[in-house]
Amino acid sequence: RDKTADKHWTYWARMASVTPDIVPPIKSRKHKLSEAAACPVKPKVKTKTPSVPDTTTKSPYFTPSSSNTRLLPAFYNQSCLDLAKSLLGKVIVRKLGDGTTVSGMIVETEAYCGKDDKASHSAGSKKTERNAAMFMKPGTVYVYIIYGMYHCFNISSQGEGAAVLIRAVQPLAGIEDMKVQRGKRRGDKGAGLKTEQLCNGPSKLCQALHIDKNTVNQQDLTTCPFVWLESGEDVRDSDIVHSTRIGIDSAGKEWAKKPWRFYIRGNKSVSARDKKAEKEMEK
Repeated sequence: RDKTADKHWTYWARMASVTPDIVPPIKSRKHKLSEAAACPVKPKVKTKTPSVPDTTTKSPYFTPSSSNTRLLPAFYNQSCLDLAKSLLGKVIVRKLGDGTTVSGMIVETEAYCGKDDKASHSAGSKKTERNAAMFMKPGTVYVYIIYGMYHCFNISSQGEGAAVLIRAVQPLAGIEDMKVQRGKRRGDKGAGLKTEQLCNGPSKLCQALHIDKNTVNQQDLTTCPFVWLESGEDVRDSDIVHSTRIGIDSAGKEWAKKPWRFYIRGNKSVSARDKKAEKEMEK
């Protein structure tokens, strides 16, 4: 045997001769996390799934409401001015004869506060066959005709002869159908209209949503099977522009200057912006 082999043999011979009583005992250690674990167990860490942004509404001025359900009588049973503001963000749904629906979100309203409002059809408590719906229970539709051909859609509120005019709507569902409806008078099937132009006026929205006096006037929005309002979105007070009503100069300066038109700031479907009022909001 060579010398290297002798050295290895001598080392292992010595190790074999060591008696067990002089070998220090090895203490077993219990893991802090689990006594039965043979190796450390990493605790499970719960991670939050990133919230998915709501893509149903592009405007930053809305906060989701609880659910899109038909509005009940209690909603309409409020003062005319309050209802005019509360209607912003709510959704008009019109069910057609073939079962399809068209809908749009209310973005602009005007309040007509009844007997004392000289710009109202019911000024002086004057009740006629035309304006009878204004005196019916809150939530009743009042549709009237202007210039012998154009319709306007209103909703009654609290107060004798009080109602809210819906001035503009942001199209949501059935946009192609709306274009066809608007294009009937234009003769272009709505091809020249942008989406925000389909319902940016009281008579335009009636054309687009199939709203006419013969069909919709005096209907109860809480029970009617073919037209109703849904909860839609809630609009912050800070994003509601207060402006003067449009086309009522004949009622006199006092009433023409009342800031009873309300619209959602920054919405493209609004019929007419009041830049001065919007600037005042920034102060």
